[in-house]
Amino acid sequence: KHLVNSFIHLEYRSSVSDVLQNALMGREVANFELPLFTKGGQRREILLNATPRRGDDGSVIGVLGVGQDITELNQQRTEALRIADDLGRIIETANAPIFGVDLHGQVTEWNLKLAELSQFSKEFAMGKPLVSKFVTEGLQASVGHVLLRALNG
Repeated sequence: KHLVNSFIHLEYRSSVSDVLQNALMGREVANFELPLFTKGGQRREILLNATPRRGDDGSVIGVLGVGQDITELNQQRTEALRIADDLGRIIETANAPIFGVDLHGQVTEWNLKLAELSQFSKEFAMGKPLVSKFVTEGLQASVGHVLLRALNG
């Protein structure tokens, strides 16, 4: 049976054909994602490497395709992105002031409630040093110490 026409969905036949043609011309193609449909119609995501198969004289006589089923990995990645998006929305809209800082004490998160209370917009606060820019001078040393301890675990 013809591989592309028999097993590859119509929408992807052209790109898969291109990958195979490149391999037949001696060019290896690595990390190409393609959907493969099972006999029962179930879609599986395959990460494919297509390598020219050479004869004894070095001429290309076919293509060797080595694939890895990444269906579950893609599903897990999609779910992780959805959860991260949900958490981001929770942080942004929480009824409590929430901020985040990086290892250098620069603001990386500044939610709507904190913007409302501080009257500094998120856009203004991002990337600025939290302690020196947003903490009153008399409390900078103690807040800086607390943050340093938190950053060091």
